[in-house]
Amino acid sequence: MEKSLDELLSLRGRRALITGAASGIGRATAIRFAEAGADLELVDIDEFGLEEIKALAEEFGVEVNLHRVDLSRKVEIDALWEGLRDREPTVLVNNAGVYWFRDFMEVDEEFYGKLMAINLHSVFWMCQHFVRLRKDRGGAIINVSSIEAFLPFAKGLAHYDAAKLGVVALTRAIAREYGKRIRANVVVPGGIETEGVRRLKKEAIMKFDMEKIGISFNFNARLPMGRFGEPDEVARVILFLASDMASYVNGAVIPVDGGFLST
Repeated sequence: MEKSLDELLSLRGRRALITGAASGIGRATAIRFAEAGADLELVDIDEFGLEEIKALAEEFGVEVNLHRVDLSRKVEIDALWEGLRDREPTVLVNNAGVYWFRDFMEVDEEFYGKLMAINLHSVFWMCQHFVRLRKDRGGAIINVSSIEAFLPFAKGLAHYDAAKLGVVALTRAIAREYGKRIRANVVVPGGIETEGVRRLKKEAIMKFDMEKIGISFNFNARLPMGRFGEPDEVARVILFLASDMASYVNGAVIPVDGGFLST
């Protein structure tokens, strides 16, 4: 008999590891996964934010474990997975990332190395650990990229754009090589009203930064839906990809951008 809709969407009996879980898309994803019944391993550098989300997620009766990890350091990523041997994740969501502006001509090795370590290298190492554990038993990887990877819009993000397109290539390679057991897909958010985006808007107004204010205005003007999205609107797509609803979805690149890439 075919599974019911409730069964297809349920994550009960699964364990999900979510990075960048203390805020924004990661926070919304953690709440939706808890609602769907998944036990959670939540990773962030923001311990206070993690504690807040733990209290919310536990209301759904799931197990929630917190991990303060600096994802720019491979040694901390390795230690995280060493500690998960008795609580092996079956779903991995690589959401953590930093959105640092710097003019292309002013990017130095230290800045570039730190940004790439968080936005791309950590995704590589996290996926490697996951595949090593689950390649014979199955699982789901959902990586979070950005519309900037496909349509660079804001100045001062060449480094970010390169990292986020690398996430796409990495995910599709994993889907190709390990697709018999592991589904790996990419979500491509754009125009999402996260805490970071709200902070950037506020800073631009407070500093009267006309360039960034202009970018925000032009971005809004190009949005077919005429509004920014909410983190939960991305979380719902991530939940779909983690669930059996997406049992034949592998190597997909799914924009969640209000139609921005279509304009």
